Amino acid sequence: MKKITIAIDGYSSTGKSTVAKQLAKHLGYIYVDSGAMYRAVTYFAMQHGCIDHDQFDKAALLSILDDVAISFKFNPALGYAEVYLNGENVEKAIRTLAVSEFVSQIAAVPEIRAQLVKIQKEMGGNKGVVMDGRDIGTVVFPNAELKLFMTASPEIRAERRYNELLQRGEDVSFEAVLKNVKDRDFIDSNRKDSPLIKASDAIEIDNTDMDLKEQYDVILNLVNQVLNKA
Repeated sequence: MKKITIAIDGYSSTGKSTVAKQLAKHLGYIYVDSGAMYRAVTYFAMQHGCIDHDQFDKAALLSILDDVAISFKFNPALGYAEVYLNGENVEKAIRTLAVSEFVSQIAAVPEIRAQLVKIQKEMGGNKGVVMDGRDIGTVVFPNAELKLFMTASPEIRAERRYNELLQRGEDVSFEAVLKNVKDRDFIDSNRKDSPLIKASDAIEIDNTDMDLKEQYDVILNLVNQVLNKA
């Protein structure tokens, strides 16, 4: 069967990564979490003192950007690929609220986006890929056979993220998570370089009132429709 490219964009905490992993596993496709790549760079920047609540030294970060090596290694026990930064598994470290607070600032830097987009394009060069992020259908894969745009209310997204962080043992408040969700929405949607927008040919999925199974069933049906035409 002919392979296609599936581009999934949308707001934070809309379940993009969850459904992308499910689809990739079902189809035998490569899954790429582009957001994890920006989180890895953010974590790197924090480790090297380039960003904190008081400052963001873009020049310092860009001067050492070539020292950043990001890779994905499949973990058979989990059923998906984990993120590695310079050979270290950072899957858990990059999912904290601390990283979330700075990732949109990092992702807004044109030089960082250019470097990561180049890598992402290479990863999907042979199709058979499911990639999620903010600009996959508009910038990385503008010719993707299926483009989805995920959305849900900020409160529902914050509740999902809050529960996820609690399960990981983080000491966070719902109010802090909701503020982070809204702040990221604003920065992602208003940055000059590759802002978060719905591609003209993307199908919008509002999963405010959907559970994970309902969301997966709806999207898998769309995938099958495209595959049957391919």
